[in-house]
Amino acid sequence: MSLPAIAVSQTPEDKFREYLASRPKPQRFTDQQRELLAHVFARHSHFDAEQLIDNLKTAGKRVSRATVYRTLSKLVDAGLLRRIELGARTVFDHDYGYPAHDHLVCETCHSMTEFQSAELEAILEKVAQEHLFRAEGHTLVIRGICTACNAARSAKPRLVM
Repeated sequence: MSLPAIAVSQTPEDKFREYLASRPKPQRFTDQQRELLAHVFARHSHFDAEQLIDNLKTAGKRVSRATVYRTLSKLVDAGLLRRIELGARTVFDHDYGYPAHDHLVCETCHSMTEFQSAELEAILEKVAQEHLFRAEGHTLVIRGICTACNAARSAKPRLVM
């Protein structure tokens, strides 16, 4: 399931510019950051920094590796992207302009499936209330084996001794 974008009051670029300007020491918005931001928000997909660097190169964009890593961190701080830790791999997901959602991650093929669950949201809200906790967000990753990998595993002949 791919989630549809939702209406937001600012473009990702405007929101990022606002974030940079509001820093204790205001920072300028560079052409490389503009290219990176436009590329990231032109499509909704999960990616890691190295995939982004490769995709930018393929698209003919010249953005340094250091700028990619620094800008990804700033985009997370600005509330535009969400960092998802998957063991040794860190992937990024849109956190701005898309509804709240969680992920199913296949341990075999590493596919990520987005999902929304009103029931799960209600449970999380109830747990927070029971602990007098004001939740501001969450990241839920459910690890397991996807349907395709389960089917492939079932189709393999078993060794009989």
